[in-house]
Amino acid sequence: MKNKILVVDDEQSIVTLLQYNLKQAGFDVITAMDGEEGKRLAETEAPDIIVLDLMLPKMDGMEVCKQLRQDRIMTPILMLTAKDDEFDKILGLELGADDYMVKPFSPREVIARVKAILRRTQTQAVIENENENENDQIQIGKLLIYPEKYEAYFNEDLLELTLKEFELLLYLAQNKGRVLTRDQLLSAVWNYDFAGDTRIVDVHISHLREKIEVETKRPVYIKTVRGLGYKLEEPKTE
Repeated sequence: MKNKILVVDDEQSIVTLLQYNLKQAGFDVITAMDGEEGKRLAETEAPDIIVLDLMLPKMDGMEVCKQLRQDRIMTPILMLTAKDDEFDKILGLELGADDYMVKPFSPREVIARVKAILRRTQTQAVIENENENENDQIQIGKLLIYPEKYEAYFNEDLLELTLKEFELLLYLAQNKGRVLTRDQLLSAVWNYDFAGDTRIVDVHISHLREKIEVETKRPVYIKTVRGLGYKLEEPKTE
């Protein structure tokens, strides 16, 4: 069964280029020329992955990504943009995009990224299904995580987390007590090293601490191991 890809871009030449090359690579392709139509198709057509332009009419790619994640639609998103701007890259990833490419790009690179994302997400789905009974919940102190529902609670309150914040928290919890380097976290959560730019990890750790630590400057859950990375551990005192 072919994977279905939704391409959302307002440049007809790019849509045509991607549609042709993705079909040649064996994918089913549906397209949209604006953000509102892209969001509607993402909700109704259940694509396996979305290739989403940042600058779109009616609703930009950031807002499409944000609204889909708020609606618990976790379809992988490869974001495209003409902007080579670090702020845009980090914001897009924080909102839940899975990968990021800057225009101009080669169709072969897009296909390679799409295949890599699908490989990771499909493998993860198999692992989650196999371990569904074992991973019903993870509890560490006042932190309670439900992996299969993409939900986390602290002190019985539902945490408002972006997709990447949730995945980072889950990975830390699954490796409780283990020191994880920034490069390990980049590889495990973002699946792409961003040319060694580990600052995105620090940004997300800071956001998580704001949500689960009483005192962010004296964390008892997510500890910094100087010169190495981070670890999540059972708090000794709360």
